[in-house]
Amino acid sequence: METRALGGTGIEVSRLVLGCGNFGGIGSAPAFFGHGESREQAFAIMDRAWELGITTFDTADAYGGGRSETWIGEWRRGKGPEVREGLVLSTKVFHSVEGDPADHGLAPERIRRQLEGSLRRLGVERVDMYLTHEPDPDTPLADTLAALDELVREGKVRAIGASNVDGELLRAAPGYDFVQNSYSLLDRDPEHDVLPLCEAEGLGFEAFGPLSGGWLTGKYRRGEPPPRGSRMTQRPESYLHLDDERVYRALEELARRAVERDTTPAALAIAWLLGDERVTAVVLGPRRPEHLEAGIAALELRLSPDERAEVAGLF
Repeated sequence: METRALGGTGIEVSRLVLGCGNFGGIGSAPAFFGHGESREQAFAIMDRAWELGITTFDTADAYGGGRSETWIGEWRRGKGPEVREGLVLSTKVFHSVEGDPADHGLAPERIRRQLEGSLRRLGVERVDMYLTHEPDPDTPLADTLAALDELVREGKVRAIGASNVDGELLRAAPGYDFVQNSYSLLDRDPEHDVLPLCEAEGLGFEAFGPLSGGWLTGKYRRGEPPPRGSRMTQRPESYLHLDDERVYRALEELARRAVERDTTPAALAIAWLLGDERVTAVVLGPRRPEHLEAGIAALELRLSPDERAEVAGLF
């Protein structure tokens, strides 16, 4: 597995990152706490990821109401020193672990409290990467960054990241080391300001949602109901706009080009991301171990700049 330096942090991350947002839930949504993958299924996914060389796992304190972090910690404790010492962990803070709508945000005292909970569930004394899960308009940004910097100086966090942010916030926040934003062939927003800013400032960039909720796999068909258990049947709000004839035509062309390369649309879509030198790593959120295979296949696909431009032009 190829690795990349995460900006100037000194941390090496695998080009493919295991996203653990479906362990015990569907992201941070309280309505889905206890849903998603079971503990046994999560362990199988983590086992396969490690076998494939994926050494970086990404989670959040509120994923599955704390289940995601807990299961990662339990899985890690059951492994030998090679895994325990080689695993690079990333977690996030903002949402409530208990599902309390009043318990959220990035106030300094809350960040410290939430990190202690994450360290306890993960079974570690320090987390490699700690991200703000989204901006908090109720807390001065300077206060948030000061609290995060203090945790770095205390040795509890190695690097500070920001998720779901725009260029305006990044320009006002020189303390962040890297960004984790949604980025895919169907979500090009980072190209406008975040990616150029990361490149100019030497920040790492991780792309989550590389398959846009499964749309880039080709699983959704015009005029047909979405497959049972798919993202379009669970928290579909972010993807409803994709139910459009132009998108279906582009997906059909992507599938045709994938066949020409003897690969899958998912692998081609991930390869398009990996071919962008500004992208440090791609976060995959598999529901089953075999879903990781598209990422591995993508690593073998080397798209030239012209080929990337042609694929991007489909959308």
